[in-house]
Amino acid sequence: MRFPTDLEIARDAALEPLTSLAERMGLPPELLEPYGDHVAKIRTSALTELTERPRARYVVVTAVTPTPLGEGKTATTVGLGDGLNRIGHRTSIALRQPSMGPVFGIKGGAAGGGYSQVVPMERLNLHLTGDIHAVGAAHNLLAALVDNHLYRDNALDIDPHDISWRRVLDVNDRSLRSVITGLGRRVDGVPRQTGFDITAASEVMALLSLSSSTRDMRARLGRIIVASSRAGKPVTAEQIGGAGAMAAVLREAIKPNLLQTLEHTPVLVHTGPFGNIATGNSSVIADLIGLRCGDFLVTEAGFGADMGAERFFNIKCRVSGEAPDAAVVVATVRALKAHSGRHAVAAGRPLPEEMLQESPEDVRAGAANLVKQIENCRLHGVSPVVAVNAFPTDHASELEEVRRIAADTGARSAVCTNVADGGRGAEDLARAVAEAAGEPSAYAPLYPEDASIRDKVEAVARSVYGADGTEFSETAERQVRACERNGLGRLPVCIAKTHLSLSADPSLRGAPTGWTLPVREVRPAAGAGYVYLICGTMQTMPGLGSSPAAYGIDVDDDGEITGLS
Repeated sequence: MRFPTDLEIARDAALEPLTSLAERMGLPPELLEPYGDHVAKIRTSALTELTERPRARYVVVTAVTPTPLGEGKTATTVGLGDGLNRIGHRTSIALRQPSMGPVFGIKGGAAGGGYSQVVPMERLNLHLTGDIHAVGAAHNLLAALVDNHLYRDNALDIDPHDISWRRVLDVNDRSLRSVITGLGRRVDGVPRQTGFDITAASEVMALLSLSSSTRDMRARLGRIIVASSRAGKPVTAEQIGGAGAMAAVLREAIKPNLLQTLEHTPVLVHTGPFGNIATGNSSVIADLIGLRCGDFLVTEAGFGADMGAERFFNIKCRVSGEAPDAAVVVATVRALKAHSGRHAVAAGRPLPEEMLQESPEDVRAGAANLVKQIENCRLHGVSPVVAVNAFPTDHASELEEVRRIAADTGARSAVCTNVADGGRGAEDLARAVAEAAGEPSAYAPLYPEDASIRDKVEAVARSVYGADGTEFSETAERQVRACERNGLGRLPVCIAKTHLSLSADPSLRGAPTGWTLPVREVRPAAGAGYVYLICGTMQTMPGLGSSPAAYGIDVDDDGEITGLS
């Protein structure tokens, strides 16, 4: 029997009125702002109205280093939320909003999969309430004001060769990575080299995700560093005169969006910083609201535990002041087989036929990556639970091998079939997570805030990635000195690198050793509140593949979207 597509399953869903969801969360109806029938925004005043409520248990979902095909982390997050509700724990979920770059690229949508989805699926993956576009508009408004300042009189004496504020677009477009603006007549601006990043990589997106209130967002916008003067002094968005107007553009975007799963678990969808470039987590505001709305809040961190979870522990939790009670590490048979180095997995192509053959030995050969990601949670004092996301092509012996690997480290584990079976298929995981979250948490950040930028990067590279050390380019060395000279040395670090390896080289599988982390560039992200390092060949504007998902997406005569996955 053919298994229905994600879109078919989502279309058949009977959605519950959001007022009913909100009532179960303890949110009075006056805190909701409807956006159509099945999406609403939550007013930020909920933060103060709910503050006296008991705090929920806080669970972060992360994963092994993913293959190019992904391991179903969002589906597992949704399944876990549904499973916790099924076993009697009132639960909410917090997710990032999908960027349309990956939706139209290779990855497709990010609403989960099968019977573990967030609905309405089309709304979630395409525009939702326009928050990502608001981020892009605010970001590009500031870019326009910078160029206008340069064109008019340059009263701040900006060095045209030292403008760090690029433009953004929510599309994968490699041709915009490096551009020259201001060409044409004199009235068309000052010619200079710049480029575009994807909107999810914007500091404005990260800043929005880390803001605790409108007031905090406004202050963070003012601290954005856009350029340096010829005297080497940082020039901020406040000095340019753009922070207030940017805050006005983002007035609605700071409010989290409320959706639901197929089983009517509340889902707070808010902000979408990229997992391998930016912080890779949903917003602080969404989590703070969700933590006062029941027994559990399940929040997702992007990519592997070395990426989104590391930033969750060392950036997001510092800002929110909240400590996680447990972590879930999603693993799949196919990921561990890929990390064995015995099989080549390519985005957009079916798995190799030999990879589908029963082979617990291949799974064991790739165990090092799972073991390291479990260790990365424990480095921060958080109890890990391994969620084995089962695929129909997996063999029972292989699933058991993943559980044996987890048991060898002392971690709890459970096999999940929620993509096929909904929340019922994640009940074992839910019980294991509830047990882990019931234990005392020893959460602590990896490094102290008064460590130097280099020492912070070294700590992440050696302890989390397994590197022998770091190597800073001459440009990066100069940029680190400038950051510390300008008072940014106490900020945490956000390291942009490939998500396909613990190292900075996407071809290195498992848990590679004997390598050095190459730091190519260092950018201040004073508004977001961290120092941003770009390593290896990491690009901040992705490109499209040879057969992007956009080719298969269309609208039929009735206005229904087709081909969305």
